[in-house]
Amino acid sequence: MSNLSRWFNDEVQPHESALRSYIRGVFPHLRDIDDLVQESYARLIKTRETGKVSHIKAFLFTTARNVALDIFRRRNVVSIVEVSDLTKVAAIADLPDAGEAASRQQELALLAEAVRGLPERCRQVLTLRLLYGAPTKEIASRLGISDKTVKAQLAKGTRRCADFFEHRGIDTRNKKATTKA
Repeated sequence: MSNLSRWFNDEVQPHESALRSYIRGVFPHLRDIDDLVQESYARLIKTRETGKVSHIKAFLFTTARNVALDIFRRRNVVSIVEVSDLTKVAAIADLPDAGEAASRQQELALLAEAVRGLPERCRQVLTLRLLYGAPTKEIASRLGISDKTVKAQLAKGTRRCADFFEHRGIDTRNKKATTKA
């Protein structure tokens, strides 16, 4: 058995059932879970070849989430079709949650961009807390750091994300967009 096969069987495979449960829970409308799991494995193996994977489970779950989001982004690409009856378009535009959904999607995209820009340790801590709801002690145990370091990284990540939003004219205190003078 090769080193890669042994590593995969010992370190990655044990997380598959939890990964599948996570995907089903977070993305219940996703049909191709097998494809998503395989793509996540492929990305993990490719990243491992560069030697940059230190926390396999966290990396695997984050990768699966990113693959799922990529799938949804690709689905949202629509072609422009001529509409002969404009009353149908008006009815769609009048839906009360359409603007809110678009706004929420933009906020999530900005948050994802802000988190991607964080230093690796800070990003890991923030991801475990925000995405998986992991408590401080669990994060500390998973990453092999102290509770105090987890709290410091959470504060640092939150501050950097707030700065990211402020730099783009978004006031995080009252969620209103402002223009910078």
